[in-house]
Amino acid sequence: MSASPSFVLVAGEASGDLLGAGLVDALRERFPDARFAGIGGPRMVAAGLEAWYPAEKLAVMGLAEVVRHLPELLAIRRDVRRRTLALRPDVFVGIDAPDFNLGLERDLKHAGIRTVHYVSPSVWAWREGRAAKLGRSADRVLCLFPMEPPVYARHGVDARFVGHPLADAFADEPDRTTARAALGLAADAPVLALLPGSRLGEIRRLGRDFLGAARLLRRDLPGLVIVAPMANPACREAFTTLLAYPAFHDLGVHVVDGQAHAAMIAADAVLLASGTAALEAALAKRPMVVAYRVSALTHLIVKGLGLLKVERYSLPNHLAGRDLVPERMQADCTPEALAEALLPMLRDPPPPELVAEYRRIHEALRGGGDRAAAAAVAELVAP
Repeated sequence: MSASPSFVLVAGEASGDLLGAGLVDALRERFPDARFAGIGGPRMVAAGLEAWYPAEKLAVMGLAEVVRHLPELLAIRRDVRRRTLALRPDVFVGIDAPDFNLGLERDLKHAGIRTVHYVSPSVWAWREGRAAKLGRSADRVLCLFPMEPPVYARHGVDARFVGHPLADAFADEPDRTTARAALGLAADAPVLALLPGSRLGEIRRLGRDFLGAARLLRRDLPGLVIVAPMANPACREAFTTLLAYPAFHDLGVHVVDGQAHAAMIAADAVLLASGTAALEAALAKRPMVVAYRVSALTHLIVKGLGLLKVERYSLPNHLAGRDLVPERMQADCTPEALAEALLPMLRDPPPPELVAEYRRIHEALRGGGDRAAAAAVAELVAP
């Protein structure tokens, strides 16, 4: 085995930066003198990545934004391809960011470089055909959920379950008292956590309904404390703009920067946008209501073309295989419906069977994490 292998990694968002940093650390345990280069955020750079570009260059969401940045993104991809072919690393690892990474991985694989795609798209939920496409791009797919490798197996793709990093980020028994103290929240008041999304479009689509639900709940629970962790400054600005509306300005919402995990642990109930946050709330062992809304046209297209393969949208419900937590989607995502579902959660402690199922999910998602991912990548390093 080469004494000093090299790896190129490309990550495009904060979640990918976190995964990439853990992977670099775990690979360095195996290969102390390895070289790591590519695209990453501050965590990956701190772990020792030679950053050709910062990860924020790839964090572009929305059609208009992508179109505006497309020439730069294509130029970056060409440059990363050129640099990678010149370096001839032992393994290239694309971390999520499929629109950027999959085409790059395919080109590199055809050029004889071993490729790994870390974080599977939700092929278990919609467009399963993407599994075969990933197989044409990547020699190996690293999966965060145990139900994903069997989907890839149906398409002859090598996929490994390595565990979800969030399973290691939460204690088995989260400490609500400590979380409330850290956020400056009352120890004995009912607390509702609002997480309307980590993207501006989600704040705009869901923020008013979430605040409307909180206002209705405050009528029934005058002492209700509301905490809203914001993913980034742009989301905070959009959310505080909504709070300035006459209907919401007296809610006294505690808006905090980041600290989503602490806010969930501190809460008696969580209202959140469907996505990874639902899994985080389950690992925090908290009751939740999951909500989402897309444009009517998008919903019509997805449903009409049969692209969506699941009836349950949230990760806790899918992992449990049943309706574990309430979902309020599309027309059902109204302040009244959200408040109605949340009220009993704020009045009564969570049912023991709910917490037991959360614990089962927590254990099922432990698969080795960073070290398991590093082992799967290291197997591809040529002897």
